[in-house]
Amino acid sequence: MPIPSSRFDPRLASAVAASRLSRQVIQRLGRGGGTSAPGVIAQRLDPGILRKLSARMANGTIVVAGTNGKTTTSRMIANILESDNQTVIHNRSGSNLVRGAISALADHSTWAGQPRGQIAVIETDEAALPDVVRDTQPRMILLNNLFRDQLDRYGELDTVARKWRGALELLDERTTLIVNADDPSLMSITDNLRVHRVTFGLHGQDHHLAALPHAADSSTCRSCGAELGYHALYVSHLGDWYCNGCGRRRPDLDATGTDIVLHGMDSLAMTVHRIDEALKIDLGVPGLYNAYNALAAVAACRELDVSASVVAESLAEFRAAFGRLERVEYKGRLLTLILVKNPVGFNEVLRMLTAETGSLVAPTLIAINDLDADGRDVSWLWDVDFELLAEGSAAISTTGIRGTDMANRLKYAGVPGARLESLPSEMNRALDTWIDSIPVGEKAIILPTYTAMLDVRRLLTDTGATDAFWKQ
Repeated sequence: MPIPSSRFDPRLASAVAASRLSRQVIQRLGRGGGTSAPGVIAQRLDPGILRKLSARMANGTIVVAGTNGKTTTSRMIANILESDNQTVIHNRSGSNLVRGAISALADHSTWAGQPRGQIAVIETDEAALPDVVRDTQPRMILLNNLFRDQLDRYGELDTVARKWRGALELLDERTTLIVNADDPSLMSITDNLRVHRVTFGLHGQDHHLAALPHAADSSTCRSCGAELGYHALYVSHLGDWYCNGCGRRRPDLDATGTDIVLHGMDSLAMTVHRIDEALKIDLGVPGLYNAYNALAAVAACRELDVSASVVAESLAEFRAAFGRLERVEYKGRLLTLILVKNPVGFNEVLRMLTAETGSLVAPTLIAINDLDADGRDVSWLWDVDFELLAEGSAAISTTGIRGTDMANRLKYAGVPGARLESLPSEMNRALDTWIDSIPVGEKAIILPTYTAMLDVRRLLTDTGATDAFWKQ
């Protein structure tokens, strides 16, 4: 039940105050954005803080989850709602555990614990989804996809799927579930629930894959174990699927993305069909995976009764989140930062980078770390199709804690030694050495894992090339 906004809760107030004050101290000391630790402090003072603050949101909470694309999709939704003149609270920094959600909500609340927003958009980590759903009781949940990612943190897909299913079974028809129907795993997880389910997916033969990639995570039916077939296959195991055994298939779609046009590394266009509506979308970020993200955002926001014109105009102005196809000018070079963190995501990035010419067209730095936030096990690099990089002449450099492992993988992929350079593992040394090898005025690409991306951005921020991620 919602907590009356007029009711003063001293425990909640003390937790909010501690979170806000600790965030200010962290930022003033230059120790980061305070996007996570304040939530830890607040939760210790009041374990029910996320439940209490969520209950006070006038228009409820939207939870966005998925292995890939959740930061971009949640930003799209938040931007669209803001364009619709709604006041949005959003963990925009990408801190997507429970503590990150608490930090965002507390920072945008009064000292008494009254949110200064109408609606919350919460991006959540795969492992944190059950706890976030339990505490926020969201009006809407968006599930983008489910891929193998950081097995040492999350476990196998079946483990994640069981936990998601358990959390969703506790919800009822008051919750709207926006789900990617092109993912057969998600359809199994969300079948026969009490929620109001809305499906989205792609249609058409453009940009499809010829066969299921070897790194695909769902090749068999979760109901009967038979092999899945595809009328069209788009990304990894996402597509217009059907089961050769029990006859299950992708259901009819409530929101369909068609006529997708990819403009290299610059942008994309597509048409979204919903009921009797055809909405043309122009998006300032590239890649087929971003077509999925935009389609998900359209499906969610139209379900929230945001007008089609507001949705289209907001997406036309959308720009990438930090580290996700982010463009930064540094020492006269134009850098594009693209986060890579699992086989499917990395494969799609390589597919985008090589689509037009069949090879890399710009000098590229691949930065691989194996810290907790990256996943300690880097064996996943052997499931990435680096063979796509064997052709061409663009130089490839490696760095990071596991930079030598990356260089070794590239050698096995057939990348000639003359194009490879293994740089020092320390990011500050590697970045400057790499930049100096690139002529002024040229474009270059950085493909970092999560903590490596934060290291790169920290260096760029220190030089004034960009703002800290928590300020953007």
